[in-house]
Amino acid sequence: MATLFADIDETEQTGADRQAAPAAQPGTAAKAPPKPEKAPHPLAGKIADYAKELIWPVIGILAFVGLWAALAPQVDTSLGSLPGPVEVAEQGVALYDEWSAAKDAEAEFYAAQDARNEAAIAAGNPGGVRDFEYAGPPTFLDQIVTSLETVALGFILATIVAVPIGLVCGLSRRVNAAINPLVQIMKPVSPLAWLPIVTMVISAMISSADPLLPKAFVISALVVMLCSLWPTLINTAVGTASIDKDLLNVGRVLKLGWFAKLTRLVLPSSLPYIFTGMRLSLGVGWMVLIAAEMLAQNPGLGKFVWDEFQNGSSQSLARIMFAVIVIGFIGFALDRIMMGLQSLASKNHQI
Repeated sequence: MATLFADIDETEQTGADRQAAPAAQPGTAAKAPPKPEKAPHPLAGKIADYAKELIWPVIGILAFVGLWAALAPQVDTSLGSLPGPVEVAEQGVALYDEWSAAKDAEAEFYAAQDARNEAAIAAGNPGGVRDFEYAGPPTFLDQIVTSLETVALGFILATIVAVPIGLVCGLSRRVNAAINPLVQIMKPVSPLAWLPIVTMVISAMISSADPLLPKAFVISALVVMLCSLWPTLINTAVGTASIDKDLLNVGRVLKLGWFAKLTRLVLPSSLPYIFTGMRLSLGVGWMVLIAAEMLAQNPGLGKFVWDEFQNGSSQSLARIMFAVIVIGFIGFALDRIMMGLQSLASKNHQI
């Protein structure tokens, strides 16, 4: 029976089947058909693409660090030789340890104060003792937080001022002609020139002993605002002026009100320009803030750099270089955040 079924199978083969599977030569073993290759996993392909994109940036960074480590000992300064990457990293760890120790001291201070209050209440004084705020010196991480809060306030104020003015300038040629000379004159003014003016004005306006916001904080934020609003204003005006006229004509035909015209036609079309201006403004504001803090001795990273320069210890130069690296990374992170917000807003606001 097995031979019969084998003969039937052979007779039912077509000529194409015989060509596709030729008979084995006498004395040779029949070859098995090749196995189909597995398709690569899509995630593996993405990982490979990311690796190819990262390889050259990593090579560039490693080459820079290598040159820095090789050339730094050959540069002599008044504070000793230029610190290399290892010395700078060690000071970064030391700054973190100082912050951790300061937080422990603050916790112990408030714990002791709570214990005194409990003892006073137990002794018959229902009001306890007077509470005091911890007055320890600000650490490096505290200075970072202060600078971020300052640049955030200045950037928000600049956006609130620049975007409406830019929209009006883009929609009206007459307003644009009136505002443009002022913009071109004010835009190149250095933050160091604005600082004494803002300081005198704010000092005259804020005279209370316990203001809502610290005077130095307000001064730095306003200097950031005055120097960073121009890129947003200019890009908003350009984006608004470049809107397709057919869209505006459609708005007239549909008899859209000014608010509907603004939210449905003008803003979605000019949004990429607005976010480009905001990214530029945020970068300018971050640079301006460090200079303003150094000159005015207002709390923040700029003051930290200046204090270390005045300190003149053997670790000061390494600390300054670490602060410079942190300033650069923060500026890069702020720009990436704005890019993410731009992508999110562009997806959710389309005409």
